[in-house]
Amino acid sequence: MINAVFFDLDGTLADTAPDLAAALNQLLTEHHQPALPFTKIRPVVSHGGNALIQLAFGITETHPDFLSIRERFLRIYQTRLHNSTQLFEGMGAVLDTLESRQITWGVITNKPVWLTNPLMKKLGLTDRAGCIVCGDSTTYPKPHPAPMLLACEITNSVPASSLYIGDAERDITAGRAAGMQTLVALYGYIDQDEAPEQWQAAGMISTPGEIIDWIEKFNRHP
Repeated sequence: MINAVFFDLDGTLADTAPDLAAALNQLLTEHHQPALPFTKIRPVVSHGGNALIQLAFGITETHPDFLSIRERFLRIYQTRLHNSTQLFEGMGAVLDTLESRQITWGVITNKPVWLTNPLMKKLGLTDRAGCIVCGDSTTYPKPHPAPMLLACEITNSVPASSLYIGDAERDITAGRAAGMQTLVALYGYIDQDEAPEQWQAAGMISTPGEIIDWIEKFNRHP
C-alpha cells in the first residue's frame, strides 16, 4: 500500500521554468548575448543550473568562468523565485486529497536549501510537507538514493510503501535504487530527445490528477 508520496520540485510539483528562463535571459543580456526562446530553455530546467549555463553559453564545468557565471545566474534567480512560479494545474487538489487520506507527502529535489526553502514558503507548502529534502541535504544528491532514504527516515515511511514522482531520469533512478515505486511526470520538463519509457518507472502520468488514480489502482492490486 502506498502511504507516502514524494515529489521532485521543478517540473513535477511546481512550474518553475518561467522564472528560471527569465533569470537565464537576464544573465545573457548582462553578457550582451541574445535571449533564448522559452521553448528551448524549458526542457533543460530539470537538469539543473549547470545544464542551463551550458545551454546558454556553450561552456562546460571545466571552463574557468563557469562557476562565477553559474553563481550570478542563481543570484538573479533568487530575486525572482516566485514571480511566475506556481503549482502545476491540478496539483493543489492532489495535495488536498493526499492530506485528506492521511497519506504523507514531501519534496525531494536537487535544488539547494537556500533556494528551495524560500520557494516552498512562498508557495505556502512548508508547513504542509512532511519533509523537504534538498540537493545539499545529503552528501550525494539524486540519482543517488540517499535523499530518498532520508525522506523516508524523516517521515517514518518505508521505501516499498512510498511513491516518488519526477520528470527526469535521475529521479526514477534514485527512486528505484531506494526501493520506491516511481512515476514519470510527462507534463514536466522532458526534452523530445529523451525516452522516459526506457527509464523503467512503474508508470507514467500526463497530468497531476492521474497520481491519485494510480495510487488507488496500485493499492487495490499492489
